[in-house]
Amino acid sequence: MKVLLSGPGAFGIKHLDGIGNIDGVEVVSLVGRELEKTREVADRYGIGHVATDLGQALEQTAAEAVILCTPTQQHAAEAIQCLQAGKHVEVEIPLADSWAEAEAVLATQRETGLVCMVGHTRRFNPSHQWLHKRVVAGELNVQQMDVQTYFFRRKNINARGEPRSWTDHLLWHHAAHTVDLFAYQAGSPIVEANALQGPIHPELGIAMDMSIQMKAANGAICTLSLSFNNEGPLGTFFRYICDNGTYIARYDDLVDGSEEPIDVSGVDVSMNGIELQDREFFAAIKEGREPNSSVANVLPCYKVLNDLEQQLAGRE
Repeated sequence: MKVLLSGPGAFGIKHLDGIGNIDGVEVVSLVGRELEKTREVADRYGIGHVATDLGQALEQTAAEAVILCTPTQQHAAEAIQCLQAGKHVEVEIPLADSWAEAEAVLATQRETGLVCMVGHTRRFNPSHQWLHKRVVAGELNVQQMDVQTYFFRRKNINARGEPRSWTDHLLWHHAAHTVDLFAYQAGSPIVEANALQGPIHPELGIAMDMSIQMKAANGAICTLSLSFNNEGPLGTFFRYICDNGTYIARYDDLVDGSEEPIDVSGVDVSMNGIELQDREFFAAIKEGREPNSSVANVLPCYKVLNDLEQQLAGRE
């Protein structure tokens, strides 16, 4: 399978590393803003074609599928562009930064019938998979999730500490992970959600701290705290309080309430959540089926984000 990847930044590199472990997949084109930097990455991974224009790369290569790791503000338009060009698409989280754009991507996916998947990586991390399998099997039920998403990012930099051309967002990007995961793990749609945010950063124009509360139809609740001001441990930490145990997930690792490690190495073929996400994308294309975290599957998350954004705007 021939793949085009657009966006050779921090997450683009993670995808290239993951794809390197997947048989039968070749990245044939790399698209980036700066040609020389893009060529450097392409040379490192043995990619023969580079470009600075996505449309040009779609025309010049025989790629069947596209992975979009571009700035959030470009996701929806580029996903639609690729679908209309006849390509299957995996777009990194978030799908969009507005409800209207998220709906437009779904409409285009349904018109084309192609695979369109969103990078909701938490569905694929072995730690969260271990818990999800037990929820589905009826072995436990989530009563409450307590989630902390903490970074120290007072300047416009990416996950590798490099300057970037676009602004990240606690609500539309980082909260999207947990909003989707909560409904997925609870096995029940979100019916109530509330949010509070701290001061707007004078230069970045976004809130640097946020708190979100949610309730699912089955009664499960979730509290999510997000910050770009945190100087302590960085990352996202999930505490699952269940009717049959308490568990803490830190990316691909899982411990119980007593901090005793749980072996999740046998949950899937890899311990790399992004690699597993990419494997699902390619498998769905080959098998002609809807992938986990398809646009249709994750769309309810973006409706919740939209409602929270309107709620916050109404308080200003």
